[in-house]
Amino acid sequence: MIRTAVIVFPGSNCDRDMKVAMEAVTGSPVAMVWHGDAEVPACDVMVLPGGFSYGDYLRCGAMAAKSPIMRDVIAKAKAGTPLLGVCNGFQVLLETGLLPGALMRNASLKFICRDVHMTCDNNETFFTNCYRKGEVVTIPIAHHDGNYFASDDDVARLEGDGRVVFRYSDAVGNATPEANPNGSVANIAGISDATGRIVGMMPHPERLFEKALGGTDGRRVFESALFSVTEATT
Repeated sequence: MIRTAVIVFPGSNCDRDMKVAMEAVTGSPVAMVWHGDAEVPACDVMVLPGGFSYGDYLRCGAMAAKSPIMRDVIAKAKAGTPLLGVCNGFQVLLETGLLPGALMRNASLKFICRDVHMTCDNNETFFTNCYRKGEVVTIPIAHHDGNYFASDDDVARLEGDGRVVFRYSDAVGNATPEANPNGSVANIAGISDATGRIVGMMPHPERLFEKALGGTDGRRVFESALFSVTEATT
């Protein structure tokens, strides 16, 4: 049994997708936690889903980061509860300071919704241990503000500590400018904190977790969480 809590913000549009994916892979019910609540119920994993929290009318993720529930999410994450942020959820992680950097408007200044290739640079995090290091996978993106930016020092620290989790690449794993869909520094598509228990990523694994959706490359994000919880309790 794995207890998962998905945080629901006004305007989110991927919260149910995340719930369906987690329940299908783990076989356990998922708690949907409203942003205005004060406390996250006891759980093994927390998820900040994608979508457009508060309509993204301000800086993306900035308002959601100040939602009442986030005080407890931050406290629990700092105490060790694993936390996954996808797309807008990644933006929220950056706005709270749980992960370094910021997400800016795509370099093309256009909304992008398509499948992309990316490599798994770190398969030792809570959410990536079922991938192979260097493996190329295909995951959809759907964002207008996915251009990851961080200072030179932060990027060097992320690279040196192995905290770049996913990187946009071509079909054979080359992180070329042409393979970068949004202009992200160093082709970064996802990062982790120092413990590997907090992961943020722009691509949407919940949109490609079963064959009926066209592929299963996103499934192992959820399988990794299930494996991590199972290993910790046996």
